[in-house]
Amino acid sequence: MPGPDNEIVGKGTWMDKIADSIISRERNLGRPLGLIKVESGLGASGIPHIGSMADAVRSYGISLALRNLGYESELITYSDDMDGLRKIPGGFPAWLKDYIARPVSTIPDPRGTCHRSYGDHMTDSLLSGLDAIGVKYIFQSATDAYRRGAFIDQIDKILKRSRLLGQKIVKLVGQEKFIETLPYFPICESCGRLYVARAEKYHDETKSVSYSCIGSKIGKGFIPGCGHTGEADIVKGQGKLAWKVEFAARWVALDIRFEAFGKDIMDSVRVNDWVSNEILSYPHPFHVKYELFLDRTGKKISKSTGNVITPQNWLRYGTPESLMLLFFRRIVGTRVIGLQEIPLLMNEYDMYEDIYFGKISERNSAKRMKINGIYEYVNHLKPPKFPEDHISFEFLVQQGSLFPLEEREEKVFQRLARYHMVRKKTDGLVRKISLASNWIEDKITNGNQLLDISLSANEKNALSELIDTLRSYIGSEGGQNTPLLIQTKLFEIARNNGVQPKDFFRLIYKLILRTDRGPRLGNYVVDLGIQRTREILTEHLRHK
Repeated sequence: MPGPDNEIVGKGTWMDKIADSIISRERNLGRPLGLIKVESGLGASGIPHIGSMADAVRSYGISLALRNLGYESELITYSDDMDGLRKIPGGFPAWLKDYIARPVSTIPDPRGTCHRSYGDHMTDSLLSGLDAIGVKYIFQSATDAYRRGAFIDQIDKILKRSRLLGQKIVKLVGQEKFIETLPYFPICESCGRLYVARAEKYHDETKSVSYSCIGSKIGKGFIPGCGHTGEADIVKGQGKLAWKVEFAARWVALDIRFEAFGKDIMDSVRVNDWVSNEILSYPHPFHVKYELFLDRTGKKISKSTGNVITPQNWLRYGTPESLMLLFFRRIVGTRVIGLQEIPLLMNEYDMYEDIYFGKISERNSAKRMKINGIYEYVNHLKPPKFPEDHISFEFLVQQGSLFPLEEREEKVFQRLARYHMVRKKTDGLVRKISLASNWIEDKITNGNQLLDISLSANEKNALSELIDTLRSYIGSEGGQNTPLLIQTKLFEIARNNGVQPKDFFRLIYKLILRTDRGPRLGNYVVDLGIQRTREILTEHLRHK
């Protein structure tokens, strides 16, 4: 049983608290705890993105926490590839307009012939992202489930009580649609479309639904029907349940005990919970509501509009650990997300690792336990035995930008070794240099982007003096004592201008390297080039 609110459960993370609540609830319900399944729905009608992935990865985190508490658990990823295409996602071919309202599993691959269908292409994009970060799951295709009759019992019970269900939906969410029609979408055998055929009557003796293809409003437009009338066999998967009831059917059929949801489908979850409890006699899964990801303009990330960051986009620049950390840090609160978050999360992961291995002290025991727990979950409960040498992503980008692509990896490593920042060329270091190199090739433009940093009068005076002092060292870069002399001057200039040396060094690191720390500054100024250092500092000072 869960203890008081302030009691630490498991590893002290939000995932542990939810896992503990699931176990407590399942015990109270008297259900067996041999295998606890958690689920994540995968949308297959639009571009898979970070928001879609978050649902699956967070559910995977709950599964990890359940395992940590001693229970066998698995994640079911359910692809809704029976869904009909409602609109053409941004950047996709215009010929898809001919397939509006058709199940995405019946639409050709819009990107060539790499997959059997549109639905397979979209689903595989997300699954490959999960594979790339090490998430383990059991995949379930909606098309396959319907065709093999996985939901026959649930569909039968729902359609037999459709009148009661329609009335309840009106009470719960105010939607009157299912007073007039069954909560089932037949696939018209004539035109092959969903949504346009109105389900009129259920024949329980033949397990079929009679329908008329009369057309329907989809999005902002109306899709005309073909006029065909017929019957759809629920046993053969010739249609699908409406969202208002389908979640419940699969929860029961797959024995799902946990599923999170975004606030955009709260009404559907409310109805499905009632259907699961009252019509299907299965206590609905434990839920957690999460906020949605927003883009940099504050708009909701949407797979249909195309303003998305795909897992593949992220992993071109960021480590799998940085992406896992994005999802595991917290579940509540709206999140603005962009590729600009990658350097911050990579550096934050390094901090978590340093705390985990005791290289950074964290006095707050609860916070330390939470950070250590998240670190272990990010590493799939198999943390490394030793920490990596940590170099900030910004520093790797700055260093890598000094060298051509073909020489970049070796040259950057040589610099890091000379600065005594790394001990050896590990796989992790090579991976980070490669990711930074991708960032350089795709993101870095000519010129030095200025940082929005407030400078005190003393700091401005110190920088101005440093710029003047460095002029006298131009041409002496090859001198053995030049780095030491510059290092000494940095201390003197700071003190002469009433600035703490450590604060002055941190400021210069920020302006030159986009980080709070780095190699010995005297050596780095010589390596970067004394004149180049003066130019960067002058440019920043000019704009303050």
